[in-house]
Amino acid sequence: MSATRSPAQNPNRTLPRWLARFFFQCVEAAQRSIARHSLVGDKPIFDNAQFPWVEAIEAQAPAIARELEAVLATPGRLPAFHEISPDVATITQDHQWQTFVFLGYGMRAERNLARCPATAAALDGIPGLRTAFFSILSPGKKIPLHRGPYNGVLRLHLALKVPREREKCWIEVDGQRYVWQANRAVIFDDAYEHQVHNDTDETRVVLFVDFERPCKAPVSWLNKLLLSFAPLTPELQQAKTNHEKWERDYYATPTPTPTASTATSASPSGAPSGTPPAQSGAAKDTHAETVADERAHG
Repeated sequence: MSATRSPAQNPNRTLPRWLARFFFQCVEAAQRSIARHSLVGDKPIFDNAQFPWVEAIEAQAPAIARELEAVLATPGRLPAFHEISPDVATITQDHQWQTFVFLGYGMRAERNLARCPATAAALDGIPGLRTAFFSILSPGKKIPLHRGPYNGVLRLHLALKVPREREKCWIEVDGQRYVWQANRAVIFDDAYEHQVHNDTDETRVVLFVDFERPCKAPVSWLNKLLLSFAPLTPELQQAKTNHEKWERDYYATPTPTPTASTATSASPSGAPSGTPPAQSGAAKDTHAETVADERAHG
């Protein structure tokens, strides 16, 4: 599918609206069986010990955090979450919740994965992986109560950047509050109502992952079937199109190979090697105007 065409123009690659409605009705009906046959129970927040692979992910957190710092060197170029996934506009419409996507229900951001090899390696160790991205929450940002549409996936947050006043930066799931701790993961069911507050003057970043909920057969087979259809829904097709456009624009200017001089000299933006280069002269002025314009719209 061309990245410049909408799902409506590509009927062979998306579900018709009536079939999409039927699909979501099936999802609603399946959730009761999934809750009953879950191998890890049905609760808002889980014990990490139920997921043996989590310890290995936490061990890789420092390496992932180093790659994150390179991404954060150019925050004005990162998209707001609702600019990629339009349905998120029901809970946020500002530029204070940004994202850097790796995977999303059938979509692979190959250039983002290549830029963050330690992150990509860590993601390879998550069974049933469906979605992964850096979730970047600006100072003072609040995400109101909401719930996810489907309990067939569980959500992991691996904390990479936590404010010093971390007790003021939290998520509540079904009334249970969790305060992020650097290099530690939390797993929860986003089908329960949850909200997020960053009541600090610092940025919070987590590696945000959705993965298949472990279930007994044959419910596990039904879950996999429903998840295999999800990328064909109009909402996820639109998100894929939006991300492909952003990614194309983001990488329009190739990143040069670092040299000895650039490795030892700080750029005007303070960006480490491996990030898009700082510009100079008239080009730098143009870049500054672009960033200012982006911030004005955020």
